[in-house]
Amino acid sequence: MAEVVRMPKMSDTMTEGVLAKWHKKVGDKVKSGDVVAEVETDKATMDFESFQEGTLLYIGVEEGQAVPVDAVIAVLGAEGEDYKAALAAEGGNGKAAAAPAEAKAEAAPAPVQSSAPAVTPESLGATVIRMPLLSDTMTEGVINKWYKKIGDTIKSDDTIADVETDKATMEVTAYAEGTLLYIGVEEGKAAKVNDIIAIVGKPGTDVSPLLQAAPAAAPAKEEASAGSTAASATSAPVAEASTADANGRVKASPLARKIAEEKGIDLAQVKGSAEGGRIVKKDVETFTPSAAPTAKAATPGAGATTVAAPAVYGQESFTEVAVTQMRKTIARRLSESLFTAPHFYLTMSIDMDQAMEARKRINELGTIKISFNDIVLKAVAVALKKHPKVNSSWLGDKIRYNNHVNIGVAVAVEDGLLVPVVRFADTKSLSTISTEVKEYAQKAKDKKLQPADWEGSTFTISNLGMYGIDQFTAIINPPDACILAVGGISQVPVVKNGQVVPGNVMKVTLSCDHRVVDGATGSEFLQTLKGLLEEPLRLLV
Repeated sequence: MAEVVRMPKMSDTMTEGVLAKWHKKVGDKVKSGDVVAEVETDKATMDFESFQEGTLLYIGVEEGQAVPVDAVIAVLGAEGEDYKAALAAEGGNGKAAAAPAEAKAEAAPAPVQSSAPAVTPESLGATVIRMPLLSDTMTEGVINKWYKKIGDTIKSDDTIADVETDKATMEVTAYAEGTLLYIGVEEGKAAKVNDIIAIVGKPGTDVSPLLQAAPAAAPAKEEASAGSTAASATSAPVAEASTADANGRVKASPLARKIAEEKGIDLAQVKGSAEGGRIVKKDVETFTPSAAPTAKAATPGAGATTVAAPAVYGQESFTEVAVTQMRKTIARRLSESLFTAPHFYLTMSIDMDQAMEARKRINELGTIKISFNDIVLKAVAVALKKHPKVNSSWLGDKIRYNNHVNIGVAVAVEDGLLVPVVRFADTKSLSTISTEVKEYAQKAKDKKLQPADWEGSTFTISNLGMYGIDQFTAIINPPDACILAVGGISQVPVVKNGQVVPGNVMKVTLSCDHRVVDGATGSEFLQTLKGLLEEPLRLLV
């Protein structure tokens, strides 16, 4: 009896999957354990193994297409068996999975010849490559670099491009063979997840029918149109003094006028390059004001002395940089956190004299150099085991108290901030923690962190002490309920045994989500942390 094959749920946050590649075709024999397809999830591209046996009778999802978890993607059964009954038994789910391309064709304006068959990648022998979902928070990607150009021969495992996501720069593999026929996104440009970025197929194939409904094709057309306009403008004779109309008003686009106003540029001095001498954006941006002619000094009267004021010339200027994927995600996630989670802050001063002495002795005796951040991380991990309410997450209709301790460590990189996770930190030694943090920091700076490196934190530490910051507050990193902001160690007068003596004090501030953590709970956690850092030998017990 024929059985349907459904889109599996391959990660805890997966809601849909993209069929990156089929390893079987209709008519092939499938055994239990055979890899039938590659599925791109919200975390990675993974092999999909069949748990059923039989002949592949039907494929309902084309390569590159996304479908929800549990949607029907194929049917297995006996050779020659009618699979339509199995699809019908699904109440139309199978048809829904197979029909998006047909639905789009129906929604599009009717062609001149209504009897013409719908054009699909399969009918052209082509493969559409879309912007993949490379992280759980990614909504679009920037093409950092193309490794192939139109006309190049592509193999299925070739890396065709580097894509900059909100977390790192990652490689995109073709999963197709043939000739690169179309590139839809220029280097440095962004495309939304699942947008067409390239098409691979047989040499000479006309792929324009596949792009008619694709937004990615529009820029190329606009550029072509702009090119035609520029060409006609170049060929048309333009008078030198044609930047003003019959009423003496300078002819310029609204955008050009706005930029000129912001920069303080007199449009009358700008020569327009568009048709009829009209001034456009590029004319204003490339305009360099010439020095004004020096006015002739007035002839001074008898006995009068005139001192000419020096001429001062200047131009307002600025630099605008496109927002990176990482910065966009930081802005979105932290805005959601600050304006959704009710934050409150608890600050405590900690005597670090004994911690400093312990670190000095450890580094004298050991081969791995331990930082204060490593000691703080270990102390936080031990304290979280004693205060599980701080090691928690708000999930809307429930609160999750984590029994494991995974601590995210905020690492500054050129484009923003990444938070790799030290897993089961309470069970690890100081030397192991130190080694892991150093490795993560280097991978973050090299943009080589993978999704598994930054997912799954239960608590976060942000340390700015090395920058000379005494105290600060941090925004909670969702879904954590708390984040600890660590300042630098300062030499200040302290009172010990009734006497004022020099001391070394570090201030820490705990940001708490008040939906989960109350003031007393956070304070008790900080008291435990203070005790561990002021007597660091307790970390070894």
